[in-house]
Amino acid sequence: MFVLCLVPFVRLFVLGGLDRLGTNPVEFVTRSTGTWTLVMLCVTLSVTPLRRMLGWNWLIRLRRMLGLFAFFYATVHFTTYVWFDQWFELTEIARDIVERPFITVGFVAFVTLIPLAATSTDAMMRRLGRRWSMLHRLAYVAAIAGVVHFWWHKSAKNDLGEPLIYAAIVAALLGWRLWARLRDGRARARTPSPIAPPPPRGG
Repeated sequence: MFVLCLVPFVRLFVLGGLDRLGTNPVEFVTRSTGTWTLVMLCVTLSVTPLRRMLGWNWLIRLRRMLGLFAFFYATVHFTTYVWFDQWFELTEIARDIVERPFITVGFVAFVTLIPLAATSTDAMMRRLGRRWSMLHRLAYVAAIAGVVHFWWHKSAKNDLGEPLIYAAIVAALLGWRLWARLRDGRARARTPSPIAPPPPRGG
């Protein structure tokens, strides 16, 4: 799985070596890494639904790695923009973030992933306890922001086919999570509380 997740990244070097990144290599790399960020986020968020619906408990061992690959591709995506598109012109980058909505939302998505990657270790999981699960629900925020970022970027070209697919996937995953929480809540409400045994009689 680790090798499979690296294939899109290695592919960029292969295409670059063959001079097949198109007339605008920076745009090609930016588009490719952005797409794979969304793919990895969707795959990561699908682990729990698949595990619970199909009983594939082994999937849980892959979730952390998949999530870190989502952050990896998001970092390459952001770095490509900052370095090869803007050449570290911080003033221009700040203006883009403030004035261009799709850049703003994309930046929010990237920043949201940083604490998730930083707390992905076993030590941080133990230290945060229940707060770890609450924090990592931000993955849905990152996915939604990523879809909006992609949507706004493509809407300028009147090409919403791909964004619609990712929007449908994220909506389905979020809808499943809300349904599962409601179902589990009803199940807990129906479960009778244990009756305490009567105190022993003195004799």
